[in-house]
Amino acid sequence: MNAPVKQDAKTKLLKKLIVSVSRDGFQHLRMDDIAKNMDVSRATMYRHFPSKEDVMDGVVRMIVDYIERLEESKENEDESYFCVWFQQLFEQSVSLVEYITDVLMKDLQIAYPDLYNMLKGVLQKREENSLRFYRQGKDKGIFNTINEKFILLQDDLLLHEITSVRYLLNNQTTIKEVLNDYYQFKKIQLFKADKISLVDDANINSVIDRLSEKFNRTLM
Repeated sequence: MNAPVKQDAKTKLLKKLIVSVSRDGFQHLRMDDIAKNMDVSRATMYRHFPSKEDVMDGVVRMIVDYIERLEESKENEDESYFCVWFQQLFEQSVSLVEYITDVLMKDLQIAYPDLYNMLKGVLQKREENSLRFYRQGKDKGIFNTINEKFILLQDDLLLHEITSVRYLLNNQTTIKEVLNDYYQFKKIQLFKADKISLVDDANINSVIDRLSEKFNRTLM
């Protein structure tokens, strides 16, 4: 098996595992449990992941790669760039609610501190880049003059709350409705009234559909 094909096979196995590990942690998992979550035999799993540390290294690096796909914002971008980056940042923020959980971070800190520090470092860089993006938008007169740190805190706290099973059941709503409402809320909150028409929502419905399907599979 050549390297690209082997890496693709490993990624597919990790994708089957990442949601359960993020939700329930991994310290209690044995290699048998991991193989079961990956829906493969022990022999197949060991071919790709000789140890539990290799598994968790793969999980963390997959999250890191996903975070780093969002390119850093630049000073000389035009107005349309801010609209596109806003949507990409929204999609990534929602996805990270599923991936970055307290239980995962606690387990990493205890069992694999190097992986924990790697992930914390990438998350810190993402936060700094997001803050810079919001400041640039304000400086260019595209975004409202609001505290950019509150925007990140809002994503961190509110997104976790409104995507929880408890919230959905108590409010008799669906994850799709919640994500659509939150997207519209953020757009109106962030963009100045005379700039909001610049945001093209043509593609956001398919993004929300995809995110909703991921969450619904997790909640089942």
